[in-house]
Amino acid sequence: MTPTYTLFGLKVRSNLSIPGLAFVETHSKAVDVELHLGISPDFKCETPAESERLTYTSSYTDENGTPALRIWKAAGDRFLRLAYYDGVQFWLEREGKSLWAVWSPHSTLEDITSYLLGPVFGLLLRLRGVTCLHASAVSIHNRCVAFVGEEGSGKSTTTAAFARQGFGVISDDVAALVEGPDGFRVTPAYPHLCLWEDSVEMLYGSAEALPRFSSGWEKRRLALGELGTRFETRSLPLGAIYLLGDRRLDQAPAVEEIRPQAGLLSLVADTFANKILDREMRANEFAVLGLLVTTVPVRRVYAHRDGSRLEEFCAMILADLATLHGPTGARV
Repeated sequence: MTPTYTLFGLKVRSNLSIPGLAFVETHSKAVDVELHLGISPDFKCETPAESERLTYTSSYTDENGTPALRIWKAAGDRFLRLAYYDGVQFWLEREGKSLWAVWSPHSTLEDITSYLLGPVFGLLLRLRGVTCLHASAVSIHNRCVAFVGEEGSGKSTTTAAFARQGFGVISDDVAALVEGPDGFRVTPAYPHLCLWEDSVEMLYGSAEALPRFSSGWEKRRLALGELGTRFETRSLPLGAIYLLGDRRLDQAPAVEEIRPQAGLLSLVADTFANKILDREMRANEFAVLGLLVTTVPVRRVYAHRDGSRLEEFCAMILADLATLHGPTGARV
């Protein structure tokens, strides 16, 4: 049978098994997204490269000055082509229903998966009209709590610290929002966390406590369901958003309320894949986030630079949540 998965609330069918994901049983042939891994789209042979239009170049480069990522519009803007510095390429249909990927012999399917489940799927969700926060999220007292911040701000580390305390993890790095009659909800992503080695050492005493995703990538994989952690498979109402500020040497950990306007500006800057949005998508996103900050509490929090005080940081967040929604001791 062709592998089928549930990701971010979507039914996804792939021609190859995706490492780290469990199949879901389905009796329906209908799916939301088709993945064609190890295959380039048919139109690639028919469309000259010079007809493509470069729309995004990452400011991050490798040691040779090659941008980490470049994105082109192709085939009359019907597709986006993503090219990573290591030769990995993805093509996304503009409607977000199909995706293709190819890679060099130096890469593995595990390498591809790290791109696919993170930034690439986040971009696909944006193409489907889903607003995504650049956030990790946990389940606390039957509500979703999102930690928003730029790369390196501590989203995954904070989430892993809550996971060690028994709270379920909903997503890592990409939090997909669904608006319904009862407000905003966050849909479950995939059952693992990506952690840098220094975070693993801080949390588990040694970077070797967790395996690498692949031999060519430094990040470590915390499989949810192991080491006392669990994956939250429910779509939960968004109960609070915490914007991760700079780590401090003093007056930390700390939490501060911020006004909806300031919260809106921060969230606009930290939505996922916001640099590829067209005018219509950006206008829709601004409307969604404007409603979000008036219905969901937004706080700015500051962790201490001393990693040994991470549990104190988590305790402060739990205490703040209690002022918003009542006791938060239950690990649900």
